[in-house]
Amino acid sequence: MARSSSPVTTRSAPESVSTDPGARVLLVGGHESADGADLARFERPAQRVSAATPGRVFHNSVSSALDAGETVVVVPMTFGRNPTMVSDTAKTLKWLSSRHHGRIALAAPFGQIDHLTAWLRTAAVRARAEDAETALLIVAPHSDPFDEAELHRVAYLVATHGALAEVMVAIADDAESVAASVSRLHRLGVHRIATVPAGFAVTVPEADADYVGPLMSDAAIERVIRTRVRDALAALAAGHDGIDDGLASDHGHGYAHSHAFEESQGRVHPHAHPHGPSHTHTHTHTHTHEHEHEHEQPHGAEPATRLHEHQH
Repeated sequence: MARSSSPVTTRSAPESVSTDPGARVLLVGGHESADGADLARFERPAQRVSAATPGRVFHNSVSSALDAGETVVVVPMTFGRNPTMVSDTAKTLKWLSSRHHGRIALAAPFGQIDHLTAWLRTAAVRARAEDAETALLIVAPHSDPFDEAELHRVAYLVATHGALAEVMVAIADDAESVAASVSRLHRLGVHRIATVPAGFAVTVPEADADYVGPLMSDAAIERVIRTRVRDALAALAAGHDGIDDGLASDHGHGYAHSHAFEESQGRVHPHAHPHGPSHTHTHTHTHTHEHEHEHEQPHGAEPATRLHEHQH
């Protein structure tokens, strides 16, 4: 297996990620995509698909598209580790939507923490195929303490229910930092180490370790994007733009907080918190709902994203 380096990838003719020829798609990224840089390979200018990061340029891009009469679909490109990016994006869209009602849709985030956990387990399967004693090193750039802590939690879940007993995290921005983490594992007695990125990068900084990434193939990423865009356009047609959902995405993220100060100043916070135990009841009905699952596949096969219907 090759050392950490840029993998050779093959691409088929690009498919449109939009199911509406009048829609412009913006892929918004944060620290999981090097502030959008790792999303550049999914840009399709002819199909009006571009990448951005929250901020003034993003605001201007959305505004220009709306002024040109386009419908805009924004896809937050996160695996669930950057809720503040989603809420920041929603704040921009909320302001613009007041002047362009019905022509802006905030799609559901690309993925959730459960998806990230599943894809990292798939990477662990790839690493184990060569040596069952391998340690998996998940590499991510610095972000904020809470998003970094979430990755450590995910790594624990991957080790608990995955193919490898040793799954570690390297919060590292350069080759020297990754090498330090690899060296630390060697000193702990680990003989083989495999690295994988925690986001949309196609590689990680060079290190004395085998590379089992990227986390997802480009084809798999594009399939999910198409699904998010399609669902967002359908929801928009039904009168739901997804923006309010995005505004609430980072609630509860970070330190536990109190509203005592704002209430002492006569301000009322706009959301409710449940207090005390909730009541319990027995369900006698059956309901169904859809989940996306990332299935582990044999080494060399394409992990599949499928929708399953479960009954409870």
